[in-house]
Amino acid sequence: MSRIGLIGGSGLYKIEGIEVVKQLSVKTPFGKPSDKFTVGRLEGKEVVFLPRHGVGHRISPSEINYRANIFAMKKLGVERIISVTACGSLREEMKPLDFVVVDQFVDRTNHGRDMSFFDQGIVSHIVFSHPVCQELCSQIYAAGKSLNLNMHKSGTYINMEGPQFSTLAESNLYRSWGMDIIGMTNMAEARLCREAEICYSTLACITDYDCWHPEHESVTLDMVVSNLQKNVQNAKKIICKVIKELKPERSCSCGKALEFAIMTDKKLIPSKIKRDLKIIIGKYVK
Repeated sequence: MSRIGLIGGSGLYKIEGIEVVKQLSVKTPFGKPSDKFTVGRLEGKEVVFLPRHGVGHRISPSEINYRANIFAMKKLGVERIISVTACGSLREEMKPLDFVVVDQFVDRTNHGRDMSFFDQGIVSHIVFSHPVCQELCSQIYAAGKSLNLNMHKSGTYINMEGPQFSTLAESNLYRSWGMDIIGMTNMAEARLCREAEICYSTLACITDYDCWHPEHESVTLDMVVSNLQKNVQNAKKIICKVIKELKPERSCSCGKALEFAIMTDKKLIPSKIKRDLKIIIGKYVK
């Protein structure tokens, strides 16, 4: 049965209203996920929830096992993922406490995060010009607007390394590039979801103006946490409305992302890789 995945970022470690069926530890070929997965029902639909940084915010953005998180979601039957994330704004008109439904990403990480399932004997080149599911994003935007929240229908998310916040020079550089918001986590999730043929969307919660804005104090943890607490409650309302209105069937192309992407001669793919990635490549590679 198709399930809806929810990934909670900073401040979102649980969702009230989920009728918890069970909590699961999931084994993956890529190691341990961030935490246990909560499997339950929300608005009559089956959902799977994972706190990205672990309960209690124990895991730094650079240390998150993104491959294990997304692989486990796939293993649990998830076809769509709504990822909630805190972010800083690089645009005057994108204000703290606003929401952005991200439609593009730029990667500025530098620790070589593992952002692909395809290595060690198998190569795949997915199409990634539009890195999110437009169908799911449209529903998220409509849900937020119906709740009279300040929503931005699109925005480019620059994924910095962290865990430190930006320098002023970096913040101004990213603004000059035309970036809209800045965060530390969502690029890897988007790439891996596309490889896993999972619909993916980012609901970005603006907590601050990064450090570029001359009329606002530099970002502080107290400011971020205060705005997070306000944003998280509204993010939960958006999620509930989207889940309630989601149709069971997908009509997007996300579920066929790998159809023509695997380049390696199928006869040369190691048996272990075939076994490890069966839930992702099984319909294409026997």
